[in-house]
Amino acid sequence: VQLQASGGGLVQAGGSLRLSCAVSGRTFSAYDMGWFRQAPGKEREFVAAIRYSGSSTYYTDSVKGRFTISRDNAKSTVYLQLNSLKPDDTAVYYCAAERGSWPLRTDIMDYWGKGTQVTVSS
Repeated sequence: VQLQASGGGLVQAGGSLRLSCAVSGRTFSAYDMGWFRQAPGKEREFVAAIRYSGSSTYYTDSVKGRFTISRDNAKSTVYLQLNSLKPDDTAVYYCAAERGSWPLRTDIMDYWGKGTQVTVSS
């Protein structure tokens, strides 16, 4: 499975971005998908997850009400809408895929993309 994240950039606090993660190589609709992030000097952390069917989502507390994860199984793509961005959201954002375990955690993911940089200026 290959994952390619895109959509990162530089944005002012309060702004928005939409991240995309295109997946190829296996049946996308069989995988639960997650977004994770890693800030400089910090460990990679969970951000959001969505079930293979799209029927369930969950978020880390710090992004609830601001970020929205979604997927389009016909396009083999998962999205992360980032609204009301804060400087603390600055990180490299990674998408990852997992089949068979739920909820998702950093240490159980089967496949990872290379990440896309999100920088939020104050």
